[in-house]
Amino acid sequence: MIVFPNCKINLGLHVIRKRDDGYHDLETVFYPLPLRDALEVVRPEAGGRKSEAGSQTLDVRNVDFHMSGLIVNGKPEDNLCIKAYDLLKKDFPQLPAIQMHLHKAIPMGAGLGGGSSDGAFTLQLLNEKFQLNISREQLLDYALRLGSDCPFFIINKPCIATGRGELMQAVSLDLSSYSFLLVHPGIHVNTGWAFSQLTPAVPPQSLTAIIQQPVTNWPSLLKNDFEMSVLQHHPELKVLKEKLYEAGALYASMSGSGSCFYGIFSKGNVPDLAWPDNYKVFAC
Repeated sequence: MIVFPNCKINLGLHVIRKRDDGYHDLETVFYPLPLRDALEVVRPEAGGRKSEAGSQTLDVRNVDFHMSGLIVNGKPEDNLCIKAYDLLKKDFPQLPAIQMHLHKAIPMGAGLGGGSSDGAFTLQLLNEKFQLNISREQLLDYALRLGSDCPFFIINKPCIATGRGELMQAVSLDLSSYSFLLVHPGIHVNTGWAFSQLTPAVPPQSLTAIIQQPVTNWPSLLKNDFEMSVLQHHPELKVLKEKLYEAGALYASMSGSGSCFYGIFSKGNVPDLAWPDNYKVFAC
């Protein structure tokens, strides 16, 4: 069985206050986009399965885990796909050993939620394939245990997210009449550092009100609080954003704490721009 975990972007991101538990209260809009990884789960083959050229392979307890595509740094056993399996295995001991193959196309550490999506889709895939009969509400709870962004990918529709990002309410927002250009410059922005640069504050206007306005109004209204400090620290990202606007973007912004930027263009008018060789560029 194979599924295709998609990415998300943040439309605006307000950091409102620091909480007593050390986290921050946020306000953002999660919007799904069709840049996808591929995730396959099968029962083990007799004699095992051979790795494909260029793949990373690891036997982790009951999971024969393979990765290909973009290289994922860190220990494979820390991958959210395996953590999702382990989470379900504790409550559903009948869950069998599996072979899992993850092909990465969504850049990591980009603010696109690729790892969170992989984990959430693993929960749903295992639930369906092995008929665990886990309710949607239970899946959301399991997803939250994996990470604050993961429940969004169970819903996978435009949502206003508050709290740490885990409290979500569906919002009416259809951007299917636009095209998107995602540009990831390969710069790692440390999330802890990014938060340390901010002074949390309640915004003058809520995101719910802003996103109901025409996209052409968004440049002066829809803000990502992380952008200012990140652009100051990485001037090349300021150039990247300006390039999107110069090429006709109706709105351009950083997603999450970075460093991926996206531009929203009128339908079918995504420009063919030249970028440095180390940039990863995706048209949606």
